Amino acid sequence: MENKPLINRVANSGLITINLEDFYPTKELIEFDLKPYLFKELILKEKDFRAALKEIDWASYSDKVLLIYCSTDAIIPVWAYMLVSSNAAPYVFESYQGTSEEYLKKHYDAALNIMEFEQFTQKKVVVKGCSNKAVPASAYAKLSARLQPYAQSIMYGEPCSTVPIFKRPRVL
Repeated sequence: MENKPLINRVANSGLITINLEDFYPTKELIEFDLKPYLFKELILKEKDFRAALKEIDWASYSDKVLLIYCSTDAIIPVWAYMLVSSNAAPYVFESYQGTSEEYLKKHYDAALNIMEFEQFTQKKVVVKGCSNKAVPASAYAKLSARLQPYAQSIMYGEPCSTVPIFKRPRVL
């Protein structure tokens, strides 16, 4: 039996891998649900709400992304979100009115808006799948749309097993 050297065909293929997890927020996301502060989960009483906010240890939110939302269908006045944000401002890295899913969509949208896609001109690109973090599907869709004018081909998955997404026709 002849001993042939192992050749890593994936490494030699010229594939460029983009892992959207690399763009995941570096700061911890922490949710602040207004539901526990509502009277009968329906009504926000200003006096009680202000008193409750004074009792919160805002330092525990230090250097985190605060996601302010309400998990019930109650009508929440805009000032309530402002009040939470104002109390947390000296401690948090950032305040956002919405859920973690909404925040991640906004975060990835902003990250992909500043990405320079010209670097992928005529390249074979694999968008890494199987995320361990909650990368929104919208980020994959936007990445694909932004890559398409530049890339020779776009694939999804792992370099050893991909699903073809786009292939530029050859110019004769």
